[in-house]
Amino acid sequence: MVYYSSINQYNSGLEAREDYYQLLRIPKEVPHVLLKTCNRVEIYRGEGDINRDTVRHLYRVVSGLESGLTGESAIQGQVKVAYEEAKSTYELPASLHRLFQQALRVGKLVRTRSGIGKGAVSHGQATVEMIASSGIELNNARITLIGVNKLTEDTIRFLQQKGAETIFVANRSYHKALPYAVKYQCKIFHFDHLLEVLSKTDVLISATSAPNTVVRTEKFPRNKSMQIFDLAFPRDVESSIAEYPGVRLYNLEDIEKRIHQNLQLRSAAMIDAEIIIEQEVEKFYKRKVCRTH
Repeated sequence: MVYYSSINQYNSGLEAREDYYQLLRIPKEVPHVLLKTCNRVEIYRGEGDINRDTVRHLYRVVSGLESGLTGESAIQGQVKVAYEEAKSTYELPASLHRLFQQALRVGKLVRTRSGIGKGAVSHGQATVEMIASSGIELNNARITLIGVNKLTEDTIRFLQQKGAETIFVANRSYHKALPYAVKYQCKIFHFDHLLEVLSKTDVLISATSAPNTVVRTEKFPRNKSMQIFDLAFPRDVESSIAEYPGVRLYNLEDIEKRIHQNLQLRSAAMIDAEIIIEQEVEKFYKRKVCRTH
């Protein structure tokens, strides 16, 4: 039997998800698909029959109905990456291949037919909106981003669209950060110079994939006013830094609260999406019956 386990924003808090991920141990010889996002850690494994709850759940996940931001599109790519990584690591059972291939197809179908993703606000957009609404003048602000990935790249674009001019970019791999700095005309620095750069920073945005904190108290300037947006999971910024005078630290949960405030109700689109998913769940089993006859 194929089954899944999930710890997500609906059944746990951010700290509980971090603890679960840190302690997670799966035997290397067990074929599985591990999906880790900002809001969830899920494991799909087993072979043979797949119950409807598993099919329906993955369809909902990949369609964005289980996301903190309903209808967001990033989850489609995250599921695909998780599946591709599992394929390259294990000889997955045919049932897992079928489940994920159909789920990825359904995710695209739901967005095309229901319009559930139209007007969605991303984490990067919400972050820039929060900075702008705080009264900081982006054209005069010194902004530092840590981490090189799609989220930080999107955030740089949103910042520049709003007039940001002075942007520093850092990553543990200097050469990996270099193309981003060149493309967006940002200033790049070695991670060893973090304290020096932060002492001149007005806004810090961190979104690495590091397993542990990267911005610690010993690398953070005292008596420096700063807005910090920690978009990483697990968190990048040591939580005690929030206690420093003049520092305002936001994490993923704060960002998503802002997103929910901005989203208009999408009740009609959600209803359409639910209908499509239920139809596709039925088709999943009808195809299986047809192939056995």
